Amino acid sequence: MGRHRISDGREPTGGAPPARTRRRATAAATALVITAGAGTFAVLRGGLLPLSGACRGGTVRIGAVASPDIAPALTAVADRARREHDTTDGRCLDVRVTARNSADVAAELVGNTKKPDFAVWVPDDSLWVAQTSATGSARALTKLRSVAESPVVVGALQPQAKTLGWPSKTYTWAELAGVAGSRPDLRFGTADPALNSTGMLALAMINESIARTGGSEGTDSDTESAAAAKALAQRTEPSDEQAVATLPRDTTPAELADPGRSQALILSEQAAFAHNGGSAPPLRLFYPSDGAATLDYPYTMVDDLHLSTDQGRAANRFLTLLGNDEGVRTIADAGFRTPGGDPVTETVRRAGGQSPQPLSATPAPSPSAPELQKLRLMWQITVQSARITTVVDVSGSMADVVPGSGGKSRLDITKESLRQALSQFTPKDEIGLWRFSTRLSGSRDYQEVVRTGPLGGTVAQGVTRRQRLDSAFRDLQPVPGGSTGLYDTALAVYQSAVSSYGTGKFNAVVILTDGANEDPGSISLNALTSKLKALDDPARPVPLIAIAVGANADKAACDRIAKAAGGAAYQVNDPSEIQAVLLKAVVAAATNAAAKAP
Repeated sequence: MGRHRISDGREPTGGAPPARTRRRATAAATALVITAGAGTFAVLRGGLLPLSGACRGGTVRIGAVASPDIAPALTAVADRARREHDTTDGRCLDVRVTARNSADVAAELVGNTKKPDFAVWVPDDSLWVAQTSATGSARALTKLRSVAESPVVVGALQPQAKTLGWPSKTYTWAELAGVAGSRPDLRFGTADPALNSTGMLALAMINESIARTGGSEGTDSDTESAAAAKALAQRTEPSDEQAVATLPRDTTPAELADPGRSQALILSEQAAFAHNGGSAPPLRLFYPSDGAATLDYPYTMVDDLHLSTDQGRAANRFLTLLGNDEGVRTIADAGFRTPGGDPVTETVRRAGGQSPQPLSATPAPSPSAPELQKLRLMWQITVQSARITTVVDVSGSMADVVPGSGGKSRLDITKESLRQALSQFTPKDEIGLWRFSTRLSGSRDYQEVVRTGPLGGTVAQGVTRRQRLDSAFRDLQPVPGGSTGLYDTALAVYQSAVSSYGTGKFNAVVILTDGANEDPGSISLNALTSKLKALDDPARPVPLIAIAVGANADKAACDRIAKAAGGAAYQVNDPSEIQAVLLKAVVAAATNAAAKAP
């Protein structure tokens, strides 16, 4: 994202350079690429890159992989070079371009010692190069310069765009995320941020936009960011192409009303340009007013120090061809912007953009590696299946009336919050319920009410676990005279959660309590934390989240209990805050668990 250039380090031409090793010759070929705006050209000492002429020494072939959206344009440039017998050091240039998703290439390069069959990689954004290098690429990556740009935008079908005030009304990224989460009548889709640059850059901008405003009234920015991610996660596709494919194919009433068809998408301007060039209903574009997330298509050499001299020069020659007038025109004709240049009116119009939308906003800086890691983790937590056991305090003090609630007790409001939170989970999520006080089941302070399992599963004839849980939350009642058996309960539920760990899911225990441990015969706090630490396995993390409800809750003890099990404790004075705090707590707990993972 943003703009990336190499230095303009010219050297005079003249005699041939002295002999060098293959490694140094290839490195020199890389270093001597010279950029000059749209008229990019390359000069190597001694005229080693002739720009025309018959092939004198055969053919030098290199492989290139590119993001599927730009691969056709690169292929066109490569095909023209073959037709016109373009040469490098007297040998014909033969570049074979393959379209491959950037995420797949990045995964292949990480930890793979097998030599790749390509010398050039053009992903859709620099974030893949940064991620691949940071996570242990077995091959050195040398990013040269951007060959194209395309801003990330929000496209909507004409009727939906009109309801959003297009083109005169502009939105910030945070406002657009709010629209996605608050308009059930607007089917809003995106490509998966874990697999796709467009989705990730949009998520980064949404997160930054929310952080700048501090979140909505009564909601902190972390919680609102997680909620925005959850809203976007409802309709995700693995790639831009698959996301665009969810748009209506024609204007028939059945196609437009199909609930499986998206009405708005996060996508690149170029993807909208390509879509609007067909017969499907066109998109109208919103350009967020508080920052331009921009795909930057970096030309990247792969393992260049291990390429032959001829291969290194051929790779640089291809970059030159992409930057000359014909190359720039070919890429622009495919709907891309020239790096650092102003948007072309006709391209923007065909893509669906129109003033007064901020069409030429300055690209925002790329997210840092830690920011990307945090965003991916937040997304993963938000969208992956969860396995969460909730544990609710039903001691007598939970019957206390909450001031200003119209006579509702702590437990009444806690139940309402939990029922609201339950509605946000998918049928594949696994949720369970325990309750605790003192001596609820013989000498035990705790009781399993609904076993943890998939919400969509059947627990009785015609009854799903979701329905059973909703009823169980609603039916919870304070135990008259019951005390708070916190310590024994925490150990028992944690042992159960660890022993039934769900692989590939976010596992957690959530305990809600309004008091301090009041069972004199229970395990001690020191012994409890020691046992929890022994059970905590970084390879199979089950963070314990403790939510202390009200001023009388033992927040200090909750802190120690949660920390021992890889989680955290939170204080809420108003039980209605539980739903929002729970979302924030899940994100924080998973971040901590990931940091501890081997």
